[in-house]
Amino acid sequence: MMYIRLMLSAVALSLALTAWAQNDAASAPAENAGSNDAIVKMRQQEAAANRAYDKKVAAAKKVYDHKKAEAKKERDAAIAAARYGSTQ
Repeated sequence: MMYIRLMLSAVALSLALTAWAQNDAASAPAENAGSNDAIVKMRQQEAAANRAYDKKVAAAKKVYDHKKAEAKKERDAAIAAARYGSTQ
């Protein structure tokens, strides 16, 4: 019986330590902001490039959506004129 308690407490302790280590790893990127590691710097530069790209794509998509809406309005007006203008 004592052996089972000892094993269960050891398992519980190892799970708690694993969870604690994972929580520390999650906060590690904030601590590595000034890292000298070349791979970390490369990943940060890649992330910055991806953020800049996403911003440019979002801006272009807004312009595209606006132009598309304008074209749709013109098309709908032309279709309405063709349908209802010729029968009157």
